Amino acid sequence: MYRYDLHTGAVTSHLFAPGRTPGEAAFAPADDRVGGPGYLMAFVHDAARDRSDLEILDAETLDTLATVHLPRRVPAGFHGNWLPDR
Repeated sequence: MYRYDLHTGAVTSHLFAPGRTPGEAAFAPADDRVGGPGYLMAFVHDAARDRSDLEILDAETLDTLATVHLPRRVPAGFHGNWLPDR
């Protein structure tokens, strides 16, 4: 997974272990600031277990903040969006 800064040209990467393939990530803002901090959430298929995890990453650093182990595989191509509750 890569983060491109379109202002500076910097690239930040997060590489998953072999056999772990992420799907499309959804962005969830941490607060109400436009362009502010947030989180990336993606389903990651683990081929060795044939199950998926929900990975939550810091959107700026791409550091893993949490991993939620799911009881089964989420199909490739599953899309998600983040909608605030207000």
